[in-house]
Amino acid sequence: MKPITPCLWFDNQAEEAAQFYISIFPDSKIGEIGRYGEAGKEIHGKPPGTVMIVAFEIRGQPFTALNGGPMFKFNEAVSFQVDCKTQEEVDYYWAKLSEGGSEHQCGWLKDKFGVSWQIVPSIFPELLKDHESVNSQRAMQAIFQMGKPDIAVVERAYKHGS
Repeated sequence: MKPITPCLWFDNQAEEAAQFYISIFPDSKIGEIGRYGEAGKEIHGKPPGTVMIVAFEIRGQPFTALNGGPMFKFNEAVSFQVDCKTQEEVDYYWAKLSEGGSEHQCGWLKDKFGVSWQIVPSIFPELLKDHESVNSQRAMQAIFQMGKPDIAVVERAYKHGS
């Protein structure tokens, strides 16, 4: 069975974006690059030879980047979660993905292309699973107060309340 492949629509930065993503994530690679030809030029308006699609993989997950034009923009309705086991991973992915983009609350950021990412420490779901416990409530409150996740701060809030 084939996996589901997210297709990311860019104006004309598909190849640049794919190169950016594979430079950040280990075990990632560029696949096939398709180019526009004469056919359909009256619709797509791109010069022949211009990059149309870039197939790439991030940690085995296939993606397609499409140069489709300026009519669609990314928003937070779709984001990609990066599972991080350590604070070092959190720091690394946060720094790399937010470079040239913008940082947001609760581990969310937008990269320089406008794609939304969530940097999620692996321990957070465990700390938040019992939504009625005081400990989980304290952990959640700590998460709401931060941009980049800080595992130690959330664990401390869960255990001790500060």
